[in-house]
Amino acid sequence: MGDTDALNIPRCSFPRIIIVGGGFGGIALAKALKGKEMQVVLLDRNNYHTFQPLLYQVSTGGLEPDSIAYPLRKVLQGYPDFYFRLAEVREVVPESKLVRTDIGSLSYDYLVIGTGAETNFFGNAEIQKNSMEMKSVPQSLNLRSLILENFEQALLTDNLHERNALMNFVIVGGGPTGVELAGALAEIKKGILPKDYPDLDTRRAQINLIQSGDRILKEMSEKASQKAEDFLESLGVQVWKDTRVIGYDGKTVRTKTDLVFDAATMVWTAGVKAVSIKGLNGKDLLVPGNRMKVNAFNQLIGHEAIFAIGDTACMLSDDTPVGHPMVAQPAIQQGRHLGDNLVRLLNNEPMKPFVYKDKGSMATVGRNKAVVDLKNFKFQGVFAWFVWMFVHLFFLIGFRNRMVVFINWVYNYVRFDREARLIIRPYNRDYSQFKDGQVLNKES
Repeated sequence: MGDTDALNIPRCSFPRIIIVGGGFGGIALAKALKGKEMQVVLLDRNNYHTFQPLLYQVSTGGLEPDSIAYPLRKVLQGYPDFYFRLAEVREVVPESKLVRTDIGSLSYDYLVIGTGAETNFFGNAEIQKNSMEMKSVPQSLNLRSLILENFEQALLTDNLHERNALMNFVIVGGGPTGVELAGALAEIKKGILPKDYPDLDTRRAQINLIQSGDRILKEMSEKASQKAEDFLESLGVQVWKDTRVIGYDGKTVRTKTDLVFDAATMVWTAGVKAVSIKGLNGKDLLVPGNRMKVNAFNQLIGHEAIFAIGDTACMLSDDTPVGHPMVAQPAIQQGRHLGDNLVRLLNNEPMKPFVYKDKGSMATVGRNKAVVDLKNFKFQGVFAWFVWMFVHLFFLIGFRNRMVVFINWVYNYVRFDREARLIIRPYNRDYSQFKDGQVLNKES
């Protein structure tokens, strides 16, 4: 078969299903295909699955990365005719039913795209260069190191303005990620920094949450939004609404309303876009945000043998005029449903359309503080916080991960501590440039 054998995967009589991406959707699909008469190949540029809803806890020292990551090969252990390859997909050639990767090419009978999402900077190159992201484990470790390095550097300067800027954190985006990160930083400021840095006036540290719209958590109910804002303000977070950030040079955050923040750290959580792949990125296939247009069966429009699930897929209908939310639940449900449909397809049975079951949304704002919106029931406070913890523990992959996270949470709650505040991989920001009044350059 020529270069299609480069990945060293044998051909068999079963049809080959290639899944690109080991996220929530890809894993749900792989599990749904276990024991079926098909060869399944999972491709991912990492050898682990990341539980992204808890990345902010890695960034703030609450958890180590191995507690929210799970080896993809272990997911597939014991599955007959399953293969995993550590590979980055470079291109799809639909007319040849071929996937080209950085380690070779592979043919498919059916292809499923579940590459997930990446940070969307909306074309602002300056912000992309100088701000911090938090969509992967390495990015979260970079942020954790930078936060700690900033406080270490603040100890070394006698310049009050410089010290305040080093302890000033700006989070752009009032969605769940931004809200949860702001709450976690506020708790660190309150309970940990005074003990770690007794010779530094950490009361001057600021956490600013900037939202372009008129409320935070805009996808949740107004009651949840207001309660979350109240929680944040009680923790000392400054919430700025109706404020659009237009630039960040590494030390000064500029807004459309001429509001300016001097800050050594800006975290961008204001948008995401689907990860696109060459060969499937034509304008006729994509909607804003790089999402691929799919029909009710998650089938890519115009391509019967290609499917997309999760953040990558945009299923437009009267009920979903902008597609399903780019969160874990639609990806999990679409992965499971597509597994059933692929079996039906191979048995020459009609596929069933996907129907999303909205199980609600939630966000935590710190210790004993969370907001939960269910279909017929909305609540906030301590009970919501326990519900949030239970749900996240339940959806973690692996018994060890659940136990490690649970033990860490109990320990952190009892001791009011976050012992993973370690600079394992230094971010190495050039602070000398900051002292000279120049731009802080982001690590390449």
